[in-house]
Amino acid sequence: MTNNKDFNKGLILAAVGSFWWGYIGVIYFKYIAFAGHVEVVIHRCLWTTVTLILTSIIFSKFNSIKKILNNKKNLSLLFLSGLLIFINWSVWIYAVSIDKIIDASFGYFIMPIISVFLGNIFFKEKLSLRGKISVFIVIISILFIIFSDFKSIPWVGLIVAISWSFYNLVRKKVNVETDTGLLIESLFILPAVLIGFYFVIQNNVNDFDISNPKLMFILMLAGPMTVIPLFLYVKGVENCGLGPTGMIFYITPTLQFLLGYFMYNEPFSSSKFISFILIWIAVFIYIKDLYESN
Repeated sequence: MTNNKDFNKGLILAAVGSFWWGYIGVIYFKYIAFAGHVEVVIHRCLWTTVTLILTSIIFSKFNSIKKILNNKKNLSLLFLSGLLIFINWSVWIYAVSIDKIIDASFGYFIMPIISVFLGNIFFKEKLSLRGKISVFIVIISILFIIFSDFKSIPWVGLIVAISWSFYNLVRKKVNVETDTGLLIESLFILPAVLIGFYFVIQNNVNDFDISNPKLMFILMLAGPMTVIPLFLYVKGVENCGLGPTGMIFYITPTLQFLLGYFMYNEPFSSSKFISFILIWIAVFIYIKDLYESN
């Protein structure tokens, strides 16, 4: 049983990881958006791989990696999850670059509830009455925004939510450590990333250049910016469980929404406002149910 010290430590780690995703990550990726979302995605994938290789060396993860490489089923699932996380990263960075941070936050608000729904379908996980109500309200909110204002449908948010939910679903089928699993996923993506990087340089549309070492370093930070909050959040889960950290995760989309609206002055239509109210009601019901069941 987790003692209070470990539990509190877990809450702090999960909160810092969620804050990093929702605030530091948004500001960083918004800052480097001038490089173009294609090159930013390339750097995020490339330097995440490099960061994970270094951490694997430092923490001697070679036995864990070897076990994964010897398991064909796990490799095929990690290939699939690698594609899903690539889609998630690409769409989120695209959303940040075109001033759709609020739409992306919509995705992260509904993602845990979609995950609950998928867990019920694919793993036969029991769905409480409140859980069913939360899923139903999310569906209503999505249908409302589709029929009330088709042009303002937060497509990026929906893709972010669906890709991340299915990513979690696939990863649940693979019993591997988060960091080593992410390394294998990154290595699957790496060949396409390197080809993309080659064409970016060949067409002379790259901002990453040896003549500007300061900018090179800033773009290379995309790796640690991805890995550090992930480590913090996962350690938080290990110390205090999925329930409490699931509630803490809502720091991320809340901060994304506030930054998008107040700092980057993104438009927020009345139909989106009503849809978000429905989402927040669903989140409140979900969190209350999560709290009372743990």
